Amino acid sequence: MSVTLRIAAESDLSVILSFIEGLADYEKLRHACVATEDALRRTLFGERRYAEIIIADHDGVSAGFALFFHNYSTFLAKPGIYLEDLFVLPAHRGAGIGKALLIELARLAVERDCGRLEWSVLDWSEPAIGFYKSLGAEPQDEWTIFRVTGEALTKLAQPS
Repeated sequence: MSVTLRIAAESDLSVILSFIEGLADYEKLRHACVATEDALRRTLFGERRYAEIIIADHDGVSAGFALFFHNYSTFLAKPGIYLEDLFVLPAHRGAGIGKALLIELARLAVERDCGRLEWSVLDWSEPAIGFYKSLGAEPQDEWTIFRVTGEALTKLAQPS
């Protein structure tokens, strides 16, 4: 069985959306998934591209993806790569696809002179945590993620 990686194209929009929806189902967050092909087209392939995607094809079938973007470390004075989503279809798990995607992201990080590659994982996802640790990733337990969305974001954006 062969795994090939490629940069996503606009023609992959339906596949990308299906991966996002599959990830939302896995994370039990489908109710929060409001992505559409039009929104993805605008933000991933429009005038300003906010993220990049690598698609993994397994024996000629699109089987998984990694969506990532650059962040920046002021302490390192270098860019980094933040992996927003990594997803492999259940039927293709165990074929080395997730590992191949992470290896490619690490390669890109080194090629682009990034100081780090990082991502978040749900604390209940023991298989993912074990997988990431097996690749040498270390949890950053001293950090807490904060988020502002929806009405709270709108309220914060208004002058006091």
